[in-house]
Formats: sequence, C-alpha cells, structure tokens
Amino acid sequence: MHDPMLDITCMTLDGRQVSLGEYDAKVLLVVNTASKCGFTPQYKGLEALWQRYRDQGLVVLGFPCDQFGHQEPGDEAQIAAFCDRNFGVSFPLFAKVKVNGNDAHPLFAELKKRAPGFLGSKAIKWNFTKFLVTDQGRSVERFSSRTSPDALVAHLEAHL
Repeated sequence: MHDPMLDITCMTLDGRQVSLGEYDAKVLLVVNTASKCGFTPQYKGLEALWQRYRDQGLVVLGFPCDQFGHQEPGDEAQIAAFCDRNFGVSFPLFAKVKVNGNDAHPLFAELKKRAPGFLGSKAIKWNFTKFLVTDQGRSVERFSSRTSPDALVAHLEAHL
C-alpha cells in the first residue's frame, strides 16, 4: 500500500526538488538541524550513522531550521559549507524549512501528526529532533534533541 507521505517533495540545499518516494523501501532518519546550536556536534554522530548503515538501507535527511533561537541564520550555501567543513556531512541536506506553525513544511506537519512528542503534535521542541521513519512511512518514532545519534543504533538495527 502506497503511503502519501512518500509523495511529499523537498528542495535540496543545491535547489533540486526531491520526492520522498525516492527513498521508498529505505529507513529514514529525518532531523531538523542548526549550525549554531548546543546540539550541532550531533552532525558528527549523524554522519557516522549514515556511513555505517547506508549500505543497509538507512538514509539520514537533514533539514536546517531557523525557528529556534535564530540558530541557523545562514543561507543554503553557507549551511552546506559549514556542514562540510566542520563535520564532513555527506548525507542529504535540504533547504531551510519551518517545522512549526501554520507554514511548517508538509513533511514535518505529517511527522508530528504520526509521532506526537512531549509538546503534542503541534510542536517540535528544539533543533535536532529526530524522526525514524520505517515500513515505507507507515511507522514513525520520535526522539528528542537530547537523544544522541549513538543512542539510536538499536532502533536502527531493528529495522534494517
């Protein structure tokens, strides 16, 4: 059965439109990111997960967001350069999005609906909230900013 979440399109940092359907049959780790956050060092752990598990079907998807303390002030080129220079990020990064409010990106609106968090389905609390999407979008688990990428290994391995 086709999941409509896979029809959602997202713009990459380099301006290409990508349908989530391109990641059908993959395990997705969707993260709202920021370059000037206390959790920014998690980029290193996210990259390590990507390197370790991508051949087994994991795709890490980073979505820069500036809604929390103006911690992602740069444009797409600055974000790409920062992630490459400081953390060697090679997993897919997307254009800056909003994750909360009426103009939240459709992907985050859907993820919040499927995996309500501490603040309920209406809000993401902070940068580096993680959503683990499995079973072609039918299952979504939510992890807080405080959950380190290393702490996700057992969850990932259960689905890969």
